[in-house]
Amino acid sequence: MTTQAPIDPKHAAPTPHKTPRVEVYWTAVTYKTVALYVVLLAAIIGAVLYLSMPNWYQVAINKLDKAVGNPSTEPVSSGQKQARFVNLDGKVQVKKVNSVQWVDADFRTSLDKGDRVQTGPDGAARITFADGTTYTVKSDTMVTVEENSMSGENRSTSVAVRIQTGSVDLYTPNWSSAGSKAAVSVEDATAQLHPNSRAAVKADPDTKQGEIVVASGAAEVQRGGEKIELTQWQKATIPVTGAIQRTEVLAPPDLSEPLNLAPIITEDPRSTSLHFEWKPVDNAISYTLRISTTAMFTKMVKETKVTGTSADISGLEAGDYFWDVAATDAKKETSEFSETFKFTLVAQGKAQDMLLAIDGTQLHGRVAEIVGHTEPGAALIVNGQAVPNISPDGTFRFFTQPLDPGQHTITVVGSNRRGGTAQQKVSIVVPK
Repeated sequence: MTTQAPIDPKHAAPTPHKTPRVEVYWTAVTYKTVALYVVLLAAIIGAVLYLSMPNWYQVAINKLDKAVGNPSTEPVSSGQKQARFVNLDGKVQVKKVNSVQWVDADFRTSLDKGDRVQTGPDGAARITFADGTTYTVKSDTMVTVEENSMSGENRSTSVAVRIQTGSVDLYTPNWSSAGSKAAVSVEDATAQLHPNSRAAVKADPDTKQGEIVVASGAAEVQRGGEKIELTQWQKATIPVTGAIQRTEVLAPPDLSEPLNLAPIITEDPRSTSLHFEWKPVDNAISYTLRISTTAMFTKMVKETKVTGTSADISGLEAGDYFWDVAATDAKKETSEFSETFKFTLVAQGKAQDMLLAIDGTQLHGRVAEIVGHTEPGAALIVNGQAVPNISPDGTFRFFTQPLDPGQHTITVVGSNRRGGTAQQKVSIVVPK
């Protein structure tokens, strides 16, 4: 038997050679965690930049807004304001003053002096300038923006449009500055409109003759040394040769039924006969009724001539419609079309009727307050305007637009989630 002395650790025998190995330690990190750290890092950097350069944030936002908001807009002088399209129907094109190409107009398109606008056979456009002056460019019309400026001293504005061919309706508001001007030119004549005025201007490319009809307010027409004043329902005819002729024109009728913004609820809109009525015009022997799905009558669904002051029309689908009327006398002279009224044809829900009640009304000057209750989640329209806020329990409160003195019928139309509909009416008298 042999014995072995204990091995001294200090003199331990060498261990056999082992292959070196690499150990990897890892931890799973979710995408949410990564995103959180990125957001936190960005916030820290932003805070440091904001503290060190307080104006940096606003400068960056302004640059981004200019780059994204309207990248194609060219800088304009401080005395010039841009005009914008507020309505577009059909084909409408624009040629900028510094361009040779016509491009399709959209609501981002701005107009300045020298720009041209052209509408197709089914096109129409409404242009509003910074001072509130509005030009409605009818179909098959070409116009040029001749003036669009603002005075730096009294903030007075000057806007003007020239008609090469076609027709334009012009409206001027009550300007804040007495020195403001709005004009429309046709051939070699120019009409300056007074505040709160409306006019219709036409240019015939074949005869080279122009005409200007004032529907409200007044206008001054000038050609060379000639000057004439026009008041309501007067027309200036501008021949190629000879003096400008001023004549009285037939006024359009006032519309009665259906009321403007009135909803019409029926089980079957297409088979329902709708009654249209207007007031008679002196010396008129016939009338032309137009019904369209667009406010500028570029999509006509009905146009008919009648000898009386009413018409019953059927065959319309549910939806929004616009209508107006023109009068014709024995000389076959036709008036301008009347003010445009809008109505909505609504299909009666086949489901159970919904709850809708008017609890009370109150006048605040010329504004009417309507208080009522309906079903939770219902949608309401008051005289063509949606009720924006309906409480969770169904109660609602609605304020109308300012109403003219006299008696008014307020119509409330509702629809629920089951497809049911309801209608309530209330009369309000606005004192003079």
